Amino acid sequence: MGAGHMLEAAGVDAEEERVYRFLLGVREADTGGIAAQLGWEAARVESVLAALHGKGLVGRAAEPPAGGPERYVPMAPDAALRPLLLRGHEALEWARRGVEQLAEEYRAGGRRHDAEQLVEVITGASVIRQRLRQMAYGAGEMRWLCKARPVALAAAENDEEWELLARGVRYRTIYERELLEGPGMVDNVARSIRAGEQARAAGTLPVRLVIADSSMAICPLVYESGDVLDGAGASASDGHGDGHGDATERAPGPADRVGEPTAAVIHSSSLLDALIALFESQWAAATPLHVTDSGELADFEDGQNPAVHLADDERYLLSLIVAGVADKAIASQLWVSQRTVQRRIQALMQRAGALTRTQLVWQVAQRGWLTNG
Repeated sequence: MGAGHMLEAAGVDAEEERVYRFLLGVREADTGGIAAQLGWEAARVESVLAALHGKGLVGRAAEPPAGGPERYVPMAPDAALRPLLLRGHEALEWARRGVEQLAEEYRAGGRRHDAEQLVEVITGASVIRQRLRQMAYGAGEMRWLCKARPVALAAAENDEEWELLARGVRYRTIYERELLEGPGMVDNVARSIRAGEQARAAGTLPVRLVIADSSMAICPLVYESGDVLDGAGASASDGHGDGHGDATERAPGPADRVGEPTAAVIHSSSLLDALIALFESQWAAATPLHVTDSGELADFEDGQNPAVHLADDERYLLSLIVAGVADKAIASQLWVSQRTVQRRIQALMQRAGALTRTQLVWQVAQRGWLTNG
């Protein structure tokens, strides 16, 4: 777009912009004066002025000279152009959505005729890493299952997570406990949580998995031969190398040439739905992690039944919930309002990472909140 035609994106063509700029300089002019200055025919100027008037960029002078021609004045450009720009933005957004819909229809049609498009196999750490980056930058939510080992990818920085969290992308991550024991991992995960990541811990995870929204997932198929043979050396030095917790880099050896890491990219399908269900079941069973006031990561140190500090009245409330006592009866026993009971239950559910009371009861039993302590 040339420097002399800046308003094209707002729906103002080159002729209209030239007349508008002329009026900005002289502040007021009639059709004949504009035509003489620009070297145009009067009919051409009248047509352009009518278009500018329709777009709110020029107005008629309040008091034209007696018997004289009608004169035009420029209007404030920000007030006039903002609605035009908004309409242009809406049109672009509508077009973008249309392109996305057509692209999805194209992919869906291809998947119906070519099963290979449902699952794409990619090989090589750099290729997998690049696909993870592309997937993350196009997502609104990222879900991770982070196994300690074997690790599929070479160590690398994952600076995009901090950027994407700042943009509002939601991260939900489940860490295998062995991974959290790696050097620097506690500080790294605490940093992620402070940045907005929702994190949980599990004793073991069935697979390493990354899901972007509900449209795509990446799951390692074949790990690098060196990692498989030597037990992966899962030091997880930077904690977020392939997303979360990678092996320390080392010089390539003979084993590295035997095979590279291979992963499956799973697109929208029943298989992807099953992987999402797997993640959600692991999420419901995992222990929420949080950062304490002192900046430390808490709620994973004690294995399957992490330490939790419950007040006596909280334990009593939980015992009533587990026993199936109704809110009204609980309120009567605690001498508080029913709304207060519901608020306290919500706080306990949030603490346990439960979405329903049934999940809360299950988490209480799993963690031994009523038996430990």
